[in-house]
Amino acid sequence: MSSDNTTKAETTVGAAPSTPPKRHRPVLVQMETPNLVPERELGKMPVLQAEHLGIDFGGLTAVDDFNIAMGRTEISGLIGPNGAGKTTIFNLLTNVYKPTRGTILLDGYDTAGKSVVEVNKMGIARTFQNIRLFNKMTVEENVLVGFGNSMSTHLLTDVFRLSKHWKQEAEFHDKAMDLLGIFSMQGLAHERAGNLPYGAQRRLEILRALATNPKVLLLDEPAAGMNPAETEELMENIEKIRDDFQIAILLIEHDMNFVMGICEVIGVLDYGRIIAKGTPEEIQNDPKVIEAYLGKQGVK
Repeated sequence: MSSDNTTKAETTVGAAPSTPPKRHRPVLVQMETPNLVPERELGKMPVLQAEHLGIDFGGLTAVDDFNIAMGRTEISGLIGPNGAGKTTIFNLLTNVYKPTRGTILLDGYDTAGKSVVEVNKMGIARTFQNIRLFNKMTVEENVLVGFGNSMSTHLLTDVFRLSKHWKQEAEFHDKAMDLLGIFSMQGLAHERAGNLPYGAQRRLEILRALATNPKVLLLDEPAAGMNPAETEELMENIEKIRDDFQIAILLIEHDMNFVMGICEVIGVLDYGRIIAKGTPEEIQNDPKVIEAYLGKQGVK
């Protein structure tokens, strides 16, 4: 079940963002399956595909017939009222939950039967709605944990501190500092992660996910707890991450200014099913979406 914590009354979809960022909007094209991708991705294999995905918990259908095809450098959003199933979908895409039905393909490879660790190594990384850092470890050490997929030394090399060990340690230190530089956090490298302000912990979790070298980055409420200035900076940095790392980003977020400002494609989930999909402008003015958030009495 989704652990989302925003009620229907807390988010106004039909209202325009107060200060909408002037960002480029790509042309969307229809795929063979019920999906939309930016025009620049046409002719390329989607990096992530989910077809007719669903999961039941006992007699309850939490997600039903969920479809997605993400372009390789696409930034997409998944929104919906409290309990719609958004975090459940993230758990399905990362194999925390095993789907009752449907298929998930990452770069054309089926993730069925894979463990969470194996799916991460295949190229899906995520952050969590409730921050999960190693609080007693330093900021740099948290990032270094993410490099586990890339480390090539073995036990004997590390135990006996052979030259290859020191060379790789220096290499990953430099990489960690480069990642911290994305959010100007190099000066916090030796701070305990648990001592960081809430917003900085959110940013650190994104950097740790990036350290796993993903093809798809799933962000669960990345702007939660941030003030407007921090949120705007995060939007710019997410676009920079997409461009520099050439990865796809799928995010869940309740801040509609954030979603409408950064996402190229938005899917709206209600009671476990997609009820609308399109550009931010299309979603913002879709009566079904407004009704899902505000109820029929909110639709004029």
